[in-house]
Amino acid sequence: MGSKTGASAKSVRRGAQELPPQLEAFDHLATMVAVVEPDGRCLFANAVFEEVLGLSRRSVMRESIYDWFVDPTLLKDIVTAVAHNEFATSRLQAELKRHQHVLAGDPLPVQVIVTKMDISSHVLIELVEIEQQTRQEREERALDQAQANKELIRNLAHEIKNPLGGIRGSAQLLQMELENKSLTEYTQVIIHEADRLQALVDRLLAPHRRPHLVGDVNIHEVCERVRSLILAEFPKGLKVWRDYDTSLPEFRGDREQLIQAVLNIAHNAAQALSERIAEGDAKLTLRTRVMRRVTINRHLHRLALVLHIEDNGPGIPEAIRDRIFYPLVSGRDGGSGLGLTLAQTFVQQHQGTIECESEPGRTVFKILIPLP
Repeated sequence: MGSKTGASAKSVRRGAQELPPQLEAFDHLATMVAVVEPDGRCLFANAVFEEVLGLSRRSVMRESIYDWFVDPTLLKDIVTAVAHNEFATSRLQAELKRHQHVLAGDPLPVQVIVTKMDISSHVLIELVEIEQQTRQEREERALDQAQANKELIRNLAHEIKNPLGGIRGSAQLLQMELENKSLTEYTQVIIHEADRLQALVDRLLAPHRRPHLVGDVNIHEVCERVRSLILAEFPKGLKVWRDYDTSLPEFRGDREQLIQAVLNIAHNAAQALSERIAEGDAKLTLRTRVMRRVTINRHLHRLALVLHIEDNGPGIPEAIRDRIFYPLVSGRDGGSGLGLTLAQTFVQQHQGTIECESEPGRTVFKILIPLP
């Protein structure tokens, strides 16, 4: 991103300075980016900066970047040092003021990255919301864990499947040879348990066997299908509320996989609401919204679908809250611990992600899927 842009390149004028048009690429980033003079005067701010500050780009460039921070003392020293080549880049944590017309309230904690540019003494400043950075790190861990789970499940299922067939076949042969028919009760137990384990193995392998059937998907048709299934199983004591953004467009995806993913989450929620269902005040909410400029799995998307599945149940036990997407982890007696694992797999196959927030009285699963 140097000052040599070619004879035919047009420059973008910011105030009294000529800046190369490459800076326009910063408008496609999900983080806040600004180019400043050593004294803090802003020469360029990208689109995200405008959105977060609630100011037009022209207004932003009339101000000093130091006016945007609660305590800019350390930032001033670092910008000066970087501008004078004392070091090429530096990081610090700071608090960004929220503009009174947009998000008045507590300051926004950010990670600030200060880098020297080779355009005169200009300095590039990038701000990453601490919450966003934490979410991205959590997504990366979830992706790595999901891949590890997938390999573990596949290998384990195949290792179980072969001897399981032998056990069942041997039990059947033994049953045929038994003269005392009262003993067949024991062979039936073996056959029954082998069949149950076989069904479990098939469920473990199902996401990897089933082809991805892509078509046009309307997320509200998915929600309505799940809603009807849940109400059919829990006809009394449970209300399933709709809160839809009907402007959401269709997208390409596997409708059946998404129905299964949403159903697994909603069904878990309904089962967790058993006490409130008995009292008649159980509530499950399906809420759709659109988000703009969303980073999912390290990729920036212009638009994304957000589906909230919210319940007023007891919450997820704290002991397993960080492991709920792991296979065979369940907070319910008799649960297989596969529902959320499969839901995560199906959503990830749509380049999306699932997040969860839970406390007593409120649990929200949030599915994010990129939109075209």
